[in-house]
Amino acid sequence: MHIDPDGFAILFPGQGAQRVGMGRELAAACPEAQAIFDRASDMLGLDIASLCFHGPAEELNRTSICQPAILTVSIAALEAWRAHGDEEPATAAAGLSLGEYTALVYAGAMTFEDAVVLVRKRGEYMEAAARENPGGMITLLGLDRERVNDVLDGANHHGYLASANYNCPGQIVFSGNHGAIEWVAQHARDFGASRAIRLKVTGAFHSRLMEPAAERLAETLTRTPISQPRGLVIANVTAKPVIDATQIRQLLVEQLTNPVLWEDSMLFLKARGVRRFVEVGPGRVLTGLLGRIDSSLGTRSIREPGDLAPRDEGDE
Repeated sequence: MHIDPDGFAILFPGQGAQRVGMGRELAAACPEAQAIFDRASDMLGLDIASLCFHGPAEELNRTSICQPAILTVSIAALEAWRAHGDEEPATAAAGLSLGEYTALVYAGAMTFEDAVVLVRKRGEYMEAAARENPGGMITLLGLDRERVNDVLDGANHHGYLASANYNCPGQIVFSGNHGAIEWVAQHARDFGASRAIRLKVTGAFHSRLMEPAAERLAETLTRTPISQPRGLVIANVTAKPVIDATQIRQLLVEQLTNPVLWEDSMLFLKARGVRRFVEVGPGRVLTGLLGRIDSSLGTRSIREPGDLAPRDEGDE
């Protein structure tokens, strides 16, 4: 598969990138960004701009709120970049978990209106599954990928545990019930990890504990219009481009119960010649992960009005 070596990949963040105040300066400076917030609020029946700009944090951090909020801020940043900067079509698009939906909007596979409603429902389904199957997530820093099965073998004597995110070398996330998560927190160093960090999430995402959410999402996706994407969109589950609408629906469902192969996705793009990456949306998490995957890759983030100005040739 040939990818233009002069092109770039556009990346969209996932849950965890939210913060009170995100998108506020963009909306104030760019009517195109404000219009996206207005469209989202109309579709959701709630003032998503107020939640993003002013919080409260406890409400914004709810899975069913932060998912449509992050998607909205990301598309608002994209529209502001298109209107005021030097945005050009990307060679490929990818998004971390929730961000895969934003990538599909970017590629024209679904409309923004359909996507913002869909991820609101996705978040509600995930919250309900977490109440039905309580659990959590934990990141192990410094863990070699070869030791993942050792961690799983040990933890599964104390509950259920699964690998959830392969973010970058030395950063692997696990999901499971509370007994298994507690065991991992206490024994992380036994497997060579330098640190264990419990994530502030409501459930064991990207594991079989999300199966009730996956079933409900599958049914909702049958009613969601999806088109052939324009250009490449890399799926979290396979770390390869999606092919058609049927596969998009299938992989979005599988994403809820399978690990996110983010490192693999970035290496796929690198192997096909991509050397420039632009992160669009709140935070700079994906830029940081890219630096750990390959520090030679060029990165840029679009999240505030100051990021929109055209850059000189060769700027990183």
